[in-house]
Amino acid sequence: MSGDRRKDIVRHLSEDDPDRLLSGSTNEKLTERLIFIKRIYKGATLEDAADDVGRSSGTGTRWAHRWNKGGSAF
Repeated sequence: MSGDRRKDIVRHLSEDDPDRLLSGSTNEKLTERLIFIKRIYKGATLEDAADDVGRSSGTGTRWAHRWNKGGSAF
């Protein structure tokens, strides 16, 4: 791999919000994506965060782009 693929993520949520939203989530898709965002917030690379939820780095890149454009609308 060529270098570190950390992505600047727009902070639509506070540091504690992903945990709060995860604790009440019954939607598997939303849960997966919140875990991804939480990992990015904590400094994970796109690849690592995507891998943590069983997704490809390409999916992680798309999710990060959508998150930056609209927050929870990803």
